[in-house]
Amino acid sequence: MRLIKPIYVSAFALMACASMNAQQSKNPSTFTTKKAPLTEVQKTRWSHLDLQKDSIPGMSVDKAYAELLKGKKANKIIVGVIDSGLDIDHEDLKGKIWTNKKEIAGNNIDDDKNGFIDDVHGWNFLGEATNENLELTRILKKGDDGSENFKAAKAAFDKKLAEVNQQKPQVDMIIKADNAIKAELKKDKYTLADIKTITTTDSSLNQSKMIMMSIAMQAGEGFQDEINSYKDYVYDQLNYNLSVEFNGRKTADNPDDMTETHYGNGNVKGPDVEDALHGTHVAGIIAQIRGNKLGGDGVVDKNVEIMAVRAVPNGDEYDKDIALAIRYAVDNGAKVINGSFGKDYSPHKEWVWDAIKYAASKDVLIVHAAGNDAKDVDTEPNFPTDEKDGKEIADNLITIGALNNVYGSKIVADFSNYGAKNVDVFAPGVEIYATVPNNKYKYEQGTSMASPNAAGVAALIRSYYPQLTAAQVKHILMDSGTAINETVIVDEEKKEKPFANVCVSGKIVNAYNALKMADALSKKK
Repeated sequence: MRLIKPIYVSAFALMACASMNAQQSKNPSTFTTKKAPLTEVQKTRWSHLDLQKDSIPGMSVDKAYAELLKGKKANKIIVGVIDSGLDIDHEDLKGKIWTNKKEIAGNNIDDDKNGFIDDVHGWNFLGEATNENLELTRILKKGDDGSENFKAAKAAFDKKLAEVNQQKPQVDMIIKADNAIKAELKKDKYTLADIKTITTTDSSLNQSKMIMMSIAMQAGEGFQDEINSYKDYVYDQLNYNLSVEFNGRKTADNPDDMTETHYGNGNVKGPDVEDALHGTHVAGIIAQIRGNKLGGDGVVDKNVEIMAVRAVPNGDEYDKDIALAIRYAVDNGAKVINGSFGKDYSPHKEWVWDAIKYAASKDVLIVHAAGNDAKDVDTEPNFPTDEKDGKEIADNLITIGALNNVYGSKIVADFSNYGAKNVDVFAPGVEIYATVPNNKYKYEQGTSMASPNAAGVAALIRSYYPQLTAAQVKHILMDSGTAINETVIVDEEKKEKPFANVCVSGKIVNAYNALKMADALSKKK
């Protein structure tokens, strides 16, 4: 599942309940957008700033460019982005998209004879599909086999369905209020100031006014977009993710048959480029053009190419698609692969393990998001993992937790998974500004955003120090990070733990330190 955390879901629910009682929310901490005292310029690129200088947990990317990389030669680096698709025509990704020079676009011929026709900028393993079930829904659809796995999936399914059914009346009420204000103002886009101009004795319209004023004051500019996100979250769960009647697969293959490997198409944007928001945002974090004043800045400035591999639907990804996506990226030259996806169940996890080991054999680093369930993945895994029977299968996968944009006890994003054994290091993952389809930009949050921040630093190292191995780069990211000597809040229960106990390294990614360590290590080879 695409790992963007729905920031406002619980907040909207609280506001809706309050408004139903004719009260307005007075708790600004409900919204993560108000947490950090950043300027607007800082806010768009806080992850590149320096921790000591700016008192926020940035990665010191600017310092690395200013003091270590100026005038230094960068070698070409290909980063595979396994995700929901990619707007390869975005203005801020020009010159950053991988092109298969052995393939002739649009001739419907497999020119390079790799089994993929017209894979000019990557491959789309989903074909025309966009929406999918969660894996636990697919387990239920196969029927009760008496296994503990089925029982666990059924219990989790029932819990999720109950939660989303509880939220539906709330989202419906918010949508109804939004529509009432649109009708009264006679326009689809409106502001808080517009809402305040409404004077009425109609009790229903007055309640709609109070609801929307509450939301607008808390969410700020763009509150209508957040309403749509909330609506999509709830209705996608009901109509697709948790619907046992829905079948999203649109390729002709059998997802339980690994012998069928060539399916999908070369349209890496997907059937609707707007549905490639997640992948486009991830790609931008890594590679959007630095210093052009168009959006945020990518971590990697020179000679980076993003290879788009579409394999992550709106729902849970299939193990087969992920395994083949990893192999495709490896076979076509990626040296770093970003995986901003994950799920709770993995019926064919061995296929993905084999692909991870294949990537290791070809010296490819996989950077993976830890997940957004605020859980300890040492006890409740987020797949894919690099662990089988408690042992690491390869040393080329690094798992990334998400940092908030404030220092101190709240430095861990409140949604981020953690784990002293299975989360390796943390990177910025809250309010990250980057590209989205059709030449637009947006703030998003999630371990989905932390992972490409770390992948960008990994790509920098591999670009400037290509002699270092994938495993060496993994450990540089962990060992060179900034140690956090804080007791931090994690989990939905707001547990307090030393930061050293929420990830393997006890550190946060620091590009400046990583490149210094890479330089020193490369001189020993």
